[in-house]
Amino acid sequence: MTEERYGEYVLVRRHGDGVGHVAELVLDRPKAMNAVSTEMARSIAGACAALGADRDVRVVVLTSTHERAFCVGADLKERNSFSDADLVRQRPVARGAYTGVLELPVPTIAAVHGFALGGGFELALSCDVIVADGTAVVGLPEVSVGVIPGGGGTQLLPRRVGAARAAELIFTARRVEAAEARELGLVDVLVEDGRDREEALALGARMAANSPVGLRAAKRALRLGHGLDLRAGLEVEDAAWRAVAFSGDRAEGVAAFNEKRRAEWPGE
Repeated sequence: MTEERYGEYVLVRRHGDGVGHVAELVLDRPKAMNAVSTEMARSIAGACAALGADRDVRVVVLTSTHERAFCVGADLKERNSFSDADLVRQRPVARGAYTGVLELPVPTIAAVHGFALGGGFELALSCDVIVADGTAVVGLPEVSVGVIPGGGGTQLLPRRVGAARAAELIFTARRVEAAEARELGLVDVLVEDGRDREEALALGARMAANSPVGLRAAKRALRLGHGLDLRAGLEVEDAAWRAVAFSGDRAEGVAAFNEKRRAEWPGE
Protein backbone atom coordinates (compact mmCIF):
# COMPACT_ATOMS: atom_id res chain seq x y z
CA MET A 1 0.00 0.00 0.00
CA THR A 2 1.24 3.50 -0.83
CA GLU A 3 0.11 6.78 0.71
CA GLU A 4 0.06 10.32 -0.60
CA ARG A 5 -1.01 13.50 1.18
CA TYR A 6 -3.13 16.20 -0.39
CA GLY A 7 -2.66 19.11 1.96
CA GLU A 8 -2.97 18.57 5.69
CA TYR A 9 -6.38 16.94 5.81
CA VAL A 10 -6.70 14.47 2.94
CA LEU A 11 -4.84 11.21 2.41
CA VAL A 12 -4.96 8.84 -0.56
CA ARG A 13 -4.03 5.20 -0.07
CA ARG A 14 -3.49 2.98 -3.08
CA HIS A 15 -4.01 -0.60 -2.00
CA GLY A 16 -2.15 -3.63 -3.26
CA ASP A 17 -2.81 -7.31 -2.56
CA GLY A 18 -6.40 -8.23 -1.84
CA VAL A 19 -7.83 -4.88 -2.83
CA GLY A 20 -5.60 -4.08 -5.81
CA HIS A 21 -6.74 -1.19 -8.00
CA VAL A 22 -8.77 0.22 -5.09
CA ALA A 23 -7.86 3.73 -3.95
CA GLU A 24 -8.92 4.96 -0.53
CA LEU A 25 -9.71 8.66 -0.24
CA VAL A 26 -9.33 9.39 3.47
CA LEU A 27 -10.82 12.36 5.30
CA ASP A 28 -8.22 13.13 7.95
CA ARG A 29 -9.11 16.18 10.02
CA PRO A 30 -9.85 14.45 13.33
CA LYS A 31 -9.61 17.53 15.56
CA ALA A 32 -12.62 19.01 13.75
CA MET A 33 -14.54 15.74 13.11
CA ASN A 34 -13.63 16.21 9.45
CA ALA A 35 -15.52 19.49 9.11
CA VAL A 36 -14.82 20.68 5.57
CA SER A 37 -12.81 23.90 5.63
CA THR A 38 -11.73 25.81 2.55
CA GLU A 39 -8.34 24.13 2.65
CA MET A 40 -9.85 20.67 3.07
CA ALA A 41 -12.31 21.25 0.22
CA ARG A 42 -9.46 22.25 -2.06
CA SER A 43 -7.56 19.10 -1.08
CA ILE A 44 -10.55 16.82 -1.72
CA ALA A 45 -10.95 18.31 -5.19
CA GLY A 46 -7.24 17.90 -5.91
CA ALA A 47 -7.21 14.29 -4.77
CA CYS A 48 -10.28 13.50 -6.88
CA ALA A 49 -8.69 15.06 -9.96
CA ALA A 50 -5.61 12.89 -9.50
CA LEU A 51 -7.62 9.73 -8.90
CA GLY A 52 -9.87 10.35 -11.88
CA ALA A 53 -6.87 10.67 -14.16
CA ASP A 54 -5.15 7.53 -12.83
CA ARG A 55 -6.08 4.68 -15.19
CA ASP A 56 -4.79 2.16 -12.65
CA VAL A 57 -7.58 3.10 -10.23
CA ARG A 58 -10.77 1.10 -10.75
CA VAL A 59 -12.67 1.91 -7.54
CA VAL A 60 -12.47 4.70 -4.96
CA VAL A 61 -13.54 4.18 -1.33
CA LEU A 62 -14.17 7.30 0.77
CA THR A 63 -13.30 6.80 4.45
CA SER A 64 -12.62 8.71 7.67
CA THR A 65 -9.94 8.53 10.34
CA HIS A 66 -12.22 9.92 13.07
CA GLU A 67 -13.66 7.30 15.43
CA ARG A 68 -17.02 9.03 15.89
CA ALA A 69 -17.63 10.79 12.60
CA PHE A 70 -17.43 10.34 8.88
CA CYS A 71 -17.78 14.09 8.33
CA VAL A 72 -19.90 16.66 10.14
CA GLY A 73 -20.25 18.97 7.13
CA ALA A 74 -19.02 22.49 6.47
CA ASP A 75 -16.65 24.14 8.92
CA LEU A 76 -19.11 26.53 10.55
CA LYS A 77 -16.43 28.00 12.81
CA GLU A 78 -14.57 29.12 9.70
CA ARG A 79 -17.81 30.30 8.09
CA ASN A 80 -18.62 32.39 11.18
CA SER A 81 -15.62 34.60 10.41
CA PHE A 82 -16.56 35.12 6.75
CA SER A 83 -17.79 38.32 5.22
CA ASP A 84 -20.30 38.04 2.40
CA ALA A 85 -17.42 38.52 -0.04
CA ASP A 86 -15.47 35.70 1.63
CA LEU A 87 -18.45 33.38 1.27
CA VAL A 88 -18.81 34.22 -2.41
CA ARG A 89 -15.12 33.51 -2.98
CA GLN A 90 -15.26 30.23 -1.10
CA ARG A 91 -18.33 28.88 -2.90
CA PRO A 92 -16.60 27.49 -6.00
CA VAL A 93 -13.92 25.90 -3.81
CA ALA A 94 -16.55 24.17 -1.69
CA ARG A 95 -18.47 23.03 -4.75
CA GLY A 96 -15.27 21.63 -6.20
CA ALA A 97 -14.98 19.13 -3.36
CA TYR A 98 -18.47 17.70 -3.87
CA THR A 99 -18.38 17.69 -7.66
CA GLY A 100 -14.90 16.16 -7.46
CA VAL A 101 -16.34 13.09 -5.73
CA LEU A 102 -19.52 13.08 -7.81
CA GLU A 103 -17.66 13.20 -11.12
CA LEU A 104 -15.11 10.49 -10.41
CA PRO A 105 -15.30 8.25 -13.51
CA VAL A 106 -14.97 5.01 -11.56
CA PRO A 107 -17.31 3.36 -9.02
CA THR A 108 -17.22 5.05 -5.61
CA ILE A 109 -18.16 3.72 -2.17
CA ALA A 110 -18.59 5.71 1.04
CA ALA A 111 -17.72 3.97 4.31
CA VAL A 112 -19.80 5.77 6.93
CA HIS A 113 -19.72 5.54 10.71
CA GLY A 114 -20.80 8.05 13.31
CA PHE A 115 -21.98 11.44 12.13
CA ALA A 116 -22.42 12.11 8.42
CA LEU A 117 -24.28 15.40 8.46
CA GLY A 118 -24.80 18.23 6.01
CA GLY A 119 -21.88 18.36 3.61
CA GLY A 120 -20.58 15.15 5.14
CA PHE A 121 -23.69 13.29 4.08
CA GLU A 122 -23.52 15.02 0.70
CA LEU A 123 -20.03 13.59 0.17
CA ALA A 124 -21.52 10.14 0.84
CA LEU A 125 -24.51 10.85 -1.42
CA SER A 126 -22.05 11.75 -4.18
CA CYS A 127 -20.82 8.15 -4.11
CA ASP A 128 -22.45 5.26 -5.96
CA VAL A 129 -22.86 3.04 -2.88
CA ILE A 130 -22.99 3.90 0.83
CA VAL A 131 -21.84 1.29 3.36
CA ALA A 132 -22.67 2.25 6.96
CA ASP A 133 -22.21 0.65 10.33
CA GLY A 134 -24.65 0.70 13.24
CA THR A 135 -23.26 3.92 14.71
CA ALA A 136 -24.07 5.98 11.62
CA VAL A 137 -26.24 9.08 11.98
CA VAL A 138 -27.03 10.87 8.72
CA GLY A 139 -28.97 13.93 7.71
CA LEU A 140 -29.13 17.29 5.95
CA PRO A 141 -29.73 19.81 8.76
CA GLU A 142 -28.82 22.96 6.81
CA VAL A 143 -32.17 24.75 7.14
CA SER A 144 -31.70 24.67 10.92
CA VAL A 145 -28.75 27.08 10.54
CA GLY A 146 -30.31 29.29 7.90
CA VAL A 147 -28.97 27.79 4.69
CA ILE A 148 -29.84 24.89 2.38
CA PRO A 149 -27.86 21.82 1.30
CA GLY A 150 -25.25 23.18 -1.10
CA GLY A 151 -23.17 20.12 -1.95
CA GLY A 152 -25.78 18.42 -4.08
CA GLY A 153 -28.16 17.32 -1.35
CA THR A 154 -31.36 18.78 -2.81
CA GLN A 155 -30.67 16.93 -6.06
CA LEU A 156 -29.03 13.70 -4.90
CA LEU A 157 -31.34 12.84 -2.01
CA PRO A 158 -34.57 12.83 -4.09
CA ARG A 159 -32.86 10.54 -6.58
CA ARG A 160 -32.32 8.08 -3.74
CA VAL A 161 -35.54 8.26 -1.76
CA GLY A 162 -38.07 10.18 -3.86
CA ALA A 163 -39.19 13.80 -3.77
CA ALA A 164 -41.61 13.62 -0.85
CA ARG A 165 -39.27 11.73 1.46
CA ALA A 166 -36.37 14.04 0.60
CA ALA A 167 -38.56 17.07 1.29
CA GLU A 168 -39.53 15.73 4.71
CA LEU A 169 -35.92 15.04 5.64
CA ILE A 170 -34.58 18.37 4.40
CA PHE A 171 -37.43 20.53 5.75
CA THR A 172 -37.33 18.96 9.23
CA ALA A 173 -33.50 18.91 9.33
CA ARG A 174 -33.76 15.71 11.33
CA ARG A 175 -30.99 13.24 11.98
CA VAL A 176 -31.58 9.64 10.99
CA GLU A 177 -29.92 6.72 12.78
CA ALA A 178 -28.49 3.72 10.99
CA ALA A 179 -31.40 1.26 11.05
CA GLU A 180 -33.94 3.79 9.79
CA ALA A 181 -31.41 5.13 7.28
CA ARG A 182 -31.13 1.65 5.77
CA GLU A 183 -34.90 1.23 5.77
CA LEU A 184 -35.39 4.56 3.96
CA GLY A 185 -32.61 3.91 1.45
CA LEU A 186 -30.35 6.67 2.76
CA VAL A 187 -27.60 4.05 2.99
CA ASP A 188 -27.30 0.88 0.94
CA VAL A 189 -25.46 -1.66 3.10
CA LEU A 190 -25.62 -1.85 6.89
CA VAL A 191 -22.79 -3.71 8.63
CA GLU A 192 -21.66 -4.43 12.16
CA ASP A 193 -20.25 -1.58 14.21
CA GLY A 194 -16.68 -0.75 13.29
CA ARG A 195 -16.70 -2.75 10.05
CA ASP A 196 -17.76 -0.05 7.58
CA ARG A 197 -14.27 0.56 6.20
CA GLU A 198 -13.37 -3.12 6.01
CA GLU A 199 -16.62 -4.05 4.27
CA ALA A 200 -16.43 -1.09 1.89
CA LEU A 201 -12.89 -2.02 0.85
CA ALA A 202 -13.95 -5.64 0.36
CA LEU A 203 -16.86 -4.51 -1.82
CA GLY A 204 -14.48 -2.27 -3.73
CA ALA A 205 -12.14 -5.20 -4.33
CA ARG A 206 -15.00 -7.26 -5.78
CA MET A 207 -15.84 -4.43 -8.14
CA ALA A 208 -12.21 -3.81 -9.07
CA ALA A 209 -11.78 -7.44 -10.19
CA ASN A 210 -13.90 -6.57 -13.23
CA SER A 211 -13.01 -4.81 -16.47
CA PRO A 212 -11.80 -1.24 -15.86
CA VAL A 213 -13.17 -0.20 -19.26
CA GLY A 214 -16.48 -1.84 -18.43
CA LEU A 215 -16.67 -0.23 -14.99
CA ARG A 216 -16.13 3.28 -16.33
CA ALA A 217 -18.58 2.80 -19.19
CA ALA A 218 -21.24 1.29 -16.92
CA LYS A 219 -20.92 4.19 -14.49
CA ARG A 220 -21.18 6.68 -17.34
CA ALA A 221 -24.36 5.00 -18.61
CA LEU A 222 -25.91 4.87 -15.14
CA ARG A 223 -25.17 8.52 -14.39
CA LEU A 224 -26.02 10.03 -17.78
CA GLY A 225 -29.12 7.91 -18.31
CA HIS A 226 -30.70 8.58 -14.92
CA GLY A 227 -33.83 10.70 -15.24
CA LEU A 228 -34.07 10.48 -19.00
CA ASP A 229 -37.06 8.95 -20.72
CA LEU A 230 -36.56 5.31 -21.69
CA ARG A 231 -35.75 5.95 -25.35
CA ALA A 232 -33.10 8.57 -24.52
CA GLY A 233 -31.69 6.37 -21.75
CA LEU A 234 -31.29 3.46 -24.11
CA GLU A 235 -29.34 5.71 -26.48
CA VAL A 236 -27.00 6.60 -23.62
CA GLU A 237 -26.56 2.91 -22.88
CA ASP A 238 -25.90 2.12 -26.54
CA ALA A 239 -23.18 4.77 -26.72
CA ALA A 240 -21.53 3.30 -23.61
CA TRP A 241 -21.83 -0.21 -25.05
CA ARG A 242 -20.12 0.88 -28.27
CA ALA A 243 -17.28 2.37 -26.22
CA VAL A 244 -16.47 -1.05 -24.75
CA ALA A 245 -17.60 -3.48 -27.47
CA PHE A 246 -14.41 -3.12 -29.50
CA SER A 247 -12.01 -2.73 -26.58
CA GLY A 248 -9.17 -4.93 -25.52
CA ASP A 249 -11.04 -5.63 -22.29
CA ARG A 250 -14.01 -7.04 -24.20
CA ALA A 251 -11.75 -9.32 -26.25
CA GLU A 252 -9.91 -10.48 -23.13
CA GLY A 253 -13.12 -11.02 -21.18
CA VAL A 254 -14.65 -13.24 -23.86
CA ALA A 255 -11.39 -15.17 -24.30
CA ALA A 256 -10.99 -15.71 -20.54
CA PHE A 257 -14.56 -16.95 -20.25
CA ASN A 258 -14.11 -19.49 -23.03
CA GLU A 259 -10.71 -20.60 -21.74
CA LYS A 260 -12.03 -20.87 -18.18
CA ARG A 261 -9.36 -18.66 -16.70
CA ARG A 262 -9.13 -15.37 -14.85
CA ALA A 263 -9.15 -12.33 -17.11
CA GLU A 264 -6.00 -10.22 -17.35
CA TRP A 265 -7.55 -6.88 -18.21
CA PRO A 266 -5.51 -4.62 -20.52
CA GLY A 267 -7.63 -1.66 -19.43
CA GLU A 268 -8.14 -0.33 -22.91
